Amino acid sequence: MAATTRGSHGHGEQIPPGKAMSTEQHILDKGAEMLQSLTPVKQMNQHVCTFALYNHDMNRQIETHHYVTRVNQDFLQCAVYDSDHSHARLIGVEYIVSDRIFETLPKEEQKLWHSHAYEIKSGLWVNPRVPEMVVKKDLENFAKTYGKFWCTWQTDRGDKLPVGAPSLMMSPQAVNLGMVKPELIQKRDDRYNMSTDAIKRTRLEIPEPEWLNPEADYWKQHGKCFEIHVEDVEMKKIAPFP
Repeated sequence: MAATTRGSHGHGEQIPPGKAMSTEQHILDKGAEMLQSLTPVKQMNQHVCTFALYNHDMNRQIETHHYVTRVNQDFLQCAVYDSDHSHARLIGVEYIVSDRIFETLPKEEQKLWHSHAYEIKSGLWVNPRVPEMVVKKDLENFAKTYGKFWCTWQTDRGDKLPVGAPSLMMSPQAVNLGMVKPELIQKRDDRYNMSTDAIKRTRLEIPEPEWLNPEADYWKQHGKCFEIHVEDVEMKKIAPFP
């Protein structure tokens, strides 16, 4: 029988196969935690909950939890989990850049990124349990950013382990396939005791970006997607050091 755990999503969730943690392992981990700094992890200072869509199959939509590290004012990196409970699964990574940085990227690279303006304005992007007035200024900045999100563990299809090639993820948008399913939003609203529609109304004054680069959200502009396939290739021959 597969092991399960009950998390904040309110239902049993599968966890990877394996033996339960031993007392000895818990002691070793606690000892290591006391002796090591874990500095990169401690730089995560925001929890953002939003939704993402698989670029190659946008009918597949998932709730995502991003734990954000701000490297500088123009670049952020996020560890992405499938929930916010203690047994959450690390399902990918997202990099976020300001519009200023995004405009310096090659066009071929820009195609892999998505805009965040609609996520912010529509209330889909939230900082759970943090009052809107606290994050309002940050939201105004996030509305002008772009993200590149690779999903490495497709838990929504029942994968118990992170198998296969990574998948490029896209952000919700206000057109056809980009619209988030109402039942997903309602499920989150119920769990956090909030109203996405009410949050949306409080964000009416957040200004729309003056310019959204058309290379971002490539599927929306061009009707095409990107999908990774693993294939055998010849190894590169490394020349001996002179």
